[in-house]
Amino acid sequence: MPASAPARSGASILPNEAGGTGAQRRLDGVTVLIVDDDVRNVFALTSALELHGLRVLYADTGLGGIRLLTEHPEVNIVLMDAMMPDLDGNETTRRIRKLPQGRNLPVVFLTAKAMPGDRESSLAAGASDYLIKPVDIDRLLTVMASWVEWSRTGGAPGQEPVG
Repeated sequence: MPASAPARSGASILPNEAGGTGAQRRLDGVTVLIVDDDVRNVFALTSALELHGLRVLYADTGLGGIRLLTEHPEVNIVLMDAMMPDLDGNETTRRIRKLPQGRNLPVVFLTAKAMPGDRESSLAAGASDYLIKPVDIDRLLTVMASWVEWSRTGGAPGQEPVG
C-alpha cells in the first residue's frame, strides 16, 4: 500500500516549453474523486483541477465516496478530507483499501487537521500523502502527478514517489 512510507511531497515545479508544467501534462484526462463535506473546498478544487484537464467526481461523505469509487473504476486518485460527518477520512481510506480497485489507488489527504499525530494516523490508515490546507495548486498538481504515475506503473510498495 502507498502508506508504507512517509509522504514525500513538495517538489519544485518547472514549466515546460509549452507553458504548462510537467505535472499538468501528466494529469490531462485523469479522473479525481474529491471526498469532502465542505462545498467551498470542493468548488475551489474542482474549478482549479478542471482548468488543468482533470475530470472531477465529488462526494460529501465517506460512504458516498466509497459508493462513487465502486461505480467509477476510472478514478485514478482520491483527494480526501480528514473530518467528515459519517465516516472520517481515515475510516473511509481503510475501507477503500479493502476494495479490489483501492489497493494501490492513491489517496491524498487535503486537510486543515494538523495536530500532532494526525498525519501519522492517516498514513497508517492507508493515505498515500498528507497535505495541509491551504494547498498551493501547483504543489498539489505535482503531488497528484507523482502518485498517479506511481499507480500506473504498478504501484509497488517501497517505490513510492519522491516529490
